[in-house]
Amino acid sequence: MTDNLKPIGYIVGGGLKESFRARLTVPSQEIQEGAFVVIPSGDWQFYGLVTDLQLGATDPRFADEQSGTRLPPALAQALHGHTLYTNLEILPALMLERGPEPGSPEYAAWMKEKADRTPRPLPVKTVPPHHAPVRLASDGDISEIFGNPSEKGNFVIGYTREQGHPVCIDLDKFIQRSAGVFGATGAGKSFLTRIVLAGLMHHGKASTLVFDMHNEYGFDDTASDTGMPVTGLKTKFASRVRVVGLGPKALIRNNTPDFNLEIAAADITPADIELLTGELNLRETTPTVLHALARSFGGDWFRRFREMNREEVEVEDERGKVKRVPHPSSVAAWANANGVNTMAAEGLQDKLRRLFDKPYIVEKPAADSLGQMVDSLEKGKHVVLSFGNFETDLDYLFVSNLLTRKVKQVWEDSTNAFRSTGKDEPRQLVIVLEEAHKLLNREMAGQTTFAAIAREMRKYYVTLLIIDQRPSQIYDEVLSQLGTRISGWLGDEDDVHAVLSGLSGRESLRGMLARLQPKEEVLLLGWGVPMPLPVRSRRYDDVFWRELLGAGGKKDEAQIMKELGY
Repeated sequence: MTDNLKPIGYIVGGGLKESFRARLTVPSQEIQEGAFVVIPSGDWQFYGLVTDLQLGATDPRFADEQSGTRLPPALAQALHGHTLYTNLEILPALMLERGPEPGSPEYAAWMKEKADRTPRPLPVKTVPPHHAPVRLASDGDISEIFGNPSEKGNFVIGYTREQGHPVCIDLDKFIQRSAGVFGATGAGKSFLTRIVLAGLMHHGKASTLVFDMHNEYGFDDTASDTGMPVTGLKTKFASRVRVVGLGPKALIRNNTPDFNLEIAAADITPADIELLTGELNLRETTPTVLHALARSFGGDWFRRFREMNREEVEVEDERGKVKRVPHPSSVAAWANANGVNTMAAEGLQDKLRRLFDKPYIVEKPAADSLGQMVDSLEKGKHVVLSFGNFETDLDYLFVSNLLTRKVKQVWEDSTNAFRSTGKDEPRQLVIVLEEAHKLLNREMAGQTTFAAIAREMRKYYVTLLIIDQRPSQIYDEVLSQLGTRISGWLGDEDDVHAVLSGLSGRESLRGMLARLQPKEEVLLLGWGVPMPLPVRSRRYDDVFWRELLGAGGKKDEAQIMKELGY
C-alpha cells in the first residue's frame, strides 16, 4: 500500500450531529488541523476535515507520570502506544458511492446499473462503522471532490497543506452567485483578489467591472510590505483589460489610462445624494429638498442647484420703501417659491459643495465614457476603474453606486429583451467591490444598488465579488446571499462569525479560520467548492503567470485574435 493510501487511524465514535472521532495510529505531528481525510467503508467513501486533535489516556495516571524517564525506552514506548493516544475530531462533509471492489462480479453489475447516472458526492447522511480506516486524501481524492485541474473551468486556488495537492474552485459556479474575499488588513486580500481576477479573465466566461479604489489592479504596482514589483492585470491581459481613470487628464501610477471617465451632472439623481447621508452629514430634511428640486428642474436639478446664489437685491414696495429680498436666482427665492424651508435648502447646498467642486462632474462630458465602459463589458472585455487621486470615501461611494445603477439598468433591459426574443443572451458580469462594508452596512444596504444586486441580480446575469477586512459590518442579508467565500486570517471574533454565518459545522471551523497563516493560507467555503477546506494559497508571482498563460505568457495567433474581438 502506498503512503498516500496508508491509514493514519480508525473510527472510534461520533455521529451525524457531532464530529466523527478517530484514534490516530501515526505520530500526532504528522497530522494538522484542517487535514482532508477519507474514510472508506463498504460501498461508500466518506470525506471529512480534521477540526481538532486531542490527547487522551486510558487512565489519567499514565498521562500524569513521565514513564519515559523511569522505565526502559522499549517498555516506555510500548506503554505509550497502548495507554497514551491522540484522537482526531473529523467534521463529516461528503459521502460518495464507490460500489463493490473493482474487478469483482458485483462491481461489473454495479457499473452496469450506474451507467446512466454517474455517482456524485452527497451530503453525509449515514456514518461509517467502528474501526473504519481513516487516511489522508490522495491527489485523486482531491480531484474527485474539487475537480481536475486540467479541465477547463477548474481554477487552482491553492494546495493542500500536508501534501501539496492542487485544489480547484469551479469558475462556472463561482460566477453564478455573488462571492466574497475576506481577511484582516495585511492578510493578502489584494493578492488573492488578483489571482481570482486573473483566473476569471483567462477563463473568459464573464466580464468584470473592478472599482479599484486604491489603484492596485490595473497597472504594475509595488508591494507596500516587501517593496517588490507587482504585475498589473493590464500588463498580462493588454487587449482584454480597459483601465479607466476618474476625471479629465487622470494618470494612474504615472500611466495613461485607456480613457477617462467624466460624469454628466444630468445623470445624478436625488437617490445618489441620499446615499451620501452619512458621509455628508445630511439632515432628515434632505429628501424633501431633493424631491422639490427634481420636481422643479427635472434631470437638470444638480446643475441648477449648483448655480444658485445667496445674493439679495433691493426693491421698493408700493409705499416706496426700499427693502432687501432674495435674488431671483438665489436658493432662498427658489425655496420660497416651492414651499421649501430656506435654511434646509441653503444647508443642503453647503453640504453639496464637496460634490459641486469635483472636476469629474461636468455639464457635458468630452466623450460618452460611460457608454464606452458598458460597450466594453458587453463585448467581453474587463474594465478597471481607477480612482486616481480621488480616494476619499465620498468619491468611492458616489461614483461606484451611480455607475453600478447605470450598468444594472442596462443588464436588466438586455435580459428582458433576451427572454422576449431568445436572441443576444447577456454576458455574465461580475462587479468587484473593495471596502464593501462602506456600501453594504446595515444603514446603507437598503439604499445602494449593490444590495439589490446581491439579492436579486443573479437572474439578470450580474453578481458581486466583494473584498473586505470587516465582514461583520456587512449587512446580514447581503452576507447570506454570498455563494463562494475565500477567507484569509481574521483576528476579530465578530468577523470570524460573519464569514461562517449560514454554514453547517461553523462552530468547528471558527478556530481553524482564526489560526490561518497570514498571507499563506486561506479557507475555502460555500457554493464554488464542495466542502470547506483550508489551503496554502498560490503565490502571485512569475510562476503563477507561467502556469496560467504558459511559458513567457506567449499566445498563439488564434488566441490573440480572440482577445482582439475577431
